[in-house]
Amino acid sequence: MRDNSRTVYSSAAGRICPTCGQPERGCRCGEAANEPVPARPVARLRMEKAGRGGKTVTVVYGLPKNAAFLKDLAQELKRACGTGGAVLEDGVELQGDLRDRVREFLLARSFHVKG
Repeated sequence: MRDNSRTVYSSAAGRICPTCGQPERGCRCGEAANEPVPARPVARLRMEKAGRGGKTVTVVYGLPKNAAFLKDLAQELKRACGTGGAVLEDGVELQGDLRDRVREFLLARSFHVKG
């Protein structure tokens, strides 16, 4: 068998999930995407420059892995800070060093902020 190949179908396990490579009946990829949001979520802040050509980004991470929650939060943060950004797997990335603005915004929305 080649090293760069992957199993597409096996009669022993049935269909294989393309995301995690596990059998579909045992796949848990969809469950993590809809993690419940606690009443007072914990958000961690950090600033990164590495791998971005010297540009600074503010990363809000450690949030619940709920796609709808992250999308709404990213949209509200981008609007409040007047900047661009993106949704990550477990957080939000905003362009620029906006830690103070983001901290104020999250505290106003009753988040527990660290960092």
